[in-house]
Amino acid sequence: MDNATRALAKMNMILHGHPTAEIYQDNTLSSPYFKDGKSNLKTFDFAVANPPFSSKAWRNGFSPENDEYDRFKGYGIPPAKNGDYAFLLHLIRSLKSTGKGAIILPHGVLFRGNVEAEIRTNILKQGFIKGIIGLPANLFFGTGIPACILVIDKENAANRNSIFIIDASKGFIKDGNKNRLRERDIHKIVDIFKKQLEIPKYSRMVSLKEIEENEYNLNIPRYIDSQEAEDIQDIEAHLLGGIPNRDIDDLQRYWDVYPGLRSRLFTPYAREGYSQLKISRDRIKQTIFNYPEFVNLSWCNTHIDLLKNLTTVEAKPKAVIYQLSEAILTAFSETNLIDKYNVYQHLMGYWTETMKDDVYFIIEEGWKAELYPILDKKGKPKKDEWNCDLIPKQLVINRYFASEKAKIEQLEADKEAVTREKEEMEEEHSGEDGSLEEVKNDKGKITKGNLQSRIKELQQELDWGEELTVLKDYLVLFDRESKADKKVKDAQNKLDRSLLERYNKLTEEEIKTLVVNDKWLATITQEIKTELERISQRLTQRIKELAERYDSTLPIWKRRLTII
Repeated sequence: MDNATRALAKMNMILHGHPTAEIYQDNTLSSPYFKDGKSNLKTFDFAVANPPFSSKAWRNGFSPENDEYDRFKGYGIPPAKNGDYAFLLHLIRSLKSTGKGAIILPHGVLFRGNVEAEIRTNILKQGFIKGIIGLPANLFFGTGIPACILVIDKENAANRNSIFIIDASKGFIKDGNKNRLRERDIHKIVDIFKKQLEIPKYSRMVSLKEIEENEYNLNIPRYIDSQEAEDIQDIEAHLLGGIPNRDIDDLQRYWDVYPGLRSRLFTPYAREGYSQLKISRDRIKQTIFNYPEFVNLSWCNTHIDLLKNLTTVEAKPKAVIYQLSEAILTAFSETNLIDKYNVYQHLMGYWTETMKDDVYFIIEEGWKAELYPILDKKGKPKKDEWNCDLIPKQLVINRYFASEKAKIEQLEADKEAVTREKEEMEEEHSGEDGSLEEVKNDKGKITKGNLQSRIKELQQELDWGEELTVLKDYLVLFDRESKADKKVKDAQNKLDRSLLERYNKLTEEEIKTLVVNDKWLATITQEIKTELERISQRLTQRIKELAERYDSTLPIWKRRLTII
């Protein structure tokens, strides 16, 4: 409808390699351009649409009661002030007898009554709706209401007796003042829909008979309960002690992955159906974290050759990340604890932030450790300061200069110890009557010149008391700190010179090892380990919660009063 929007759409198609895409500026409903002849709409194998939500002017320019394209015949005419179903019926009419389509519409189309309920019922009876995907709220610009995707499939529609429904409303991330689907959210939706997998609180195959019993209302909460299960308190355990086995059984997904861990943590209680901790509460975390790692991270090793051969003619960045991401999903698909889509998101996030640029650079330029100078605020190169995007300095230091790094860290620790002594003296001898107060400059800093001048003055006096001792001791620390700082700088400068020399001598094989093993796979592996640690932490917190909840029982006389 809008020329600027049409121009942006056209440019978008050009940038994505489809310069011949046909995009027109006009009203889809009153003046459709894709036609076979004069009064027949052109039909397609596939069609997708994101029409304006709840358009109040959808009837402008034509009379739906006399629609020459028969889009509303047999279904009903949408209300004058809401055109959602008009666009849906246009999409259905534009599909071949085996055509498939998807359209984004507000949630209201699933449950609104009156004429829209009649249209919805007629579409359902035709069997055209294959699935419904509920999306998060505040996802689209211009509206904060939640939307859904209706998946249309005319093929074998007459024999369709169920609809696959997904509630993906909770899978998103905040992005400014809007919500955004992450890579993991999109991949999960596609996987679950394609495989028609039923997952509690997320997806379900719903029979048309059940929908009919609900008067053809498609409101997703009627069919999928996505609410978290209530954490039920056990009154008997509060009175008599013990942790209910029911609560421990609810953690079965952990016991399946940690064989034998349950028996390490719990032992039977005096009453049947209850257990008690075998260890003290402060040892729960240690016991869990010291248990053997429960996920095999060896999948990384199977893709080293793929990543080290990026400069071959066949290498394409999109193909590389696709192969990696699908492999990581497969590797974690059999685990009961870790969500494979969480791991997938870690990979895709790292790909977007860092790895994609590296891969494109390598394919274009080869395995080169390209150095560049660091510029100051005026755009001029800083002396002896440089960097390398593909191979950050820390990677080369860790692999080739570990002993030098350790030496610098020790020198920095020595300097920090002296600095702490200085700060402690300043804290003790500063203030109104402090010995160090007179040697501070206008900015409140103690300078070596002021120290030496004051010491010289006091040495000429007969009664100098404790002040001279304090100043001399502080001057010693001042000099020690300066010498320690110089040692750190000298060692760092020496390392920088050796580092630059090592960069210039890096072979292609060494660069591959640094980038693939030390940078990419090490980062991804660490992200996965962090995910595993979070899972273990959740188990720790839940066990502590249960132990603390039923730790204190009522005295016997209070129990009797309670029973009475």
